[in-house]
Amino acid sequence: MIRLNVFLAVADNKAKETVKKLGAELVAASRKDKGCVAYDMFESTTIPANLMICETWASEEDLAAHMAAPHFTSLVPQIEQIAPMKLEKFTF
Repeated sequence: MIRLNVFLAVADNKAKETVKKLGAELVAASRKDKGCVAYDMFESTTIPANLMICETWASEEDLAAHMAAPHFTSLVPQIEQIAPMKLEKFTF
């Protein structure tokens, strides 16, 4: 299994709301991808400018297919233009 924690830093409330909207679309579509065990977006309760997407995938192949999916290739670049992403990857 593969776990990704994606940390997003937004500049202001307008950017945060846009990222949350795009993130909700990404979460809804990604949960339907083969091999998706979990896919959620969280808002920090201690640092208002921080959001996090947590993903769990059954295999590297499933993750690669997800990263090639139209919803990923469309939504992720839009999110990255608004909020820098920091990725942490774990296998277990």
